[in-house]
Amino acid sequence: ERAIGYTFSERALLSQALSHRSVGRHNNERLEFLGDSILNHLVAEHLYGAFPRAREGTLSRMRAELVKGETLASVARELELGEYLALGPGELKSGGHRRDSILADSLEALAGAILVDGGIDACRRFVLQVLNDRLQALQDVDLDKDPKTRLQEYLQARGLPLPEYQLLD
Repeated sequence: ERAIGYTFSERALLSQALSHRSVGRHNNERLEFLGDSILNHLVAEHLYGAFPRAREGTLSRMRAELVKGETLASVARELELGEYLALGPGELKSGGHRRDSILADSLEALAGAILVDGGIDACRRFVLQVLNDRLQALQDVDLDKDPKTRLQEYLQARGLPLPEYQLLD
């Protein structure tokens, strides 16, 4: 609990969040469902406030990058969630505690469990804490420049020729 920055009132929720479906009936699938939605919501809420001039498409791409399985699995690895997962014998043998999909699902389930246990504010603190470095990296994105301008600046900075544009009928 120290690693995630949250102490559960109902410890059974933490245990359930870290229990893969291969262990049986008391698994994290329902919490994963809830966690998936709350992660999307909280990341969208943060991006909306942090980037007031960004357009919907830009915000959607940023959110998708932050909540995709690969990113969530990476965060789960940083939190060492794989070490605490309860897995059935087959998943245990096949290295399920290292599999991206299982790690990402467990992070979503953990967010869902925190939501159920501590409410939206506790869940928001957790999500913003674990995604902090990635959210900070987004601050460097120059949203005022269109893709054509960014491409030209990229090429010029590397001493490469500019693209030639043609209008298509």
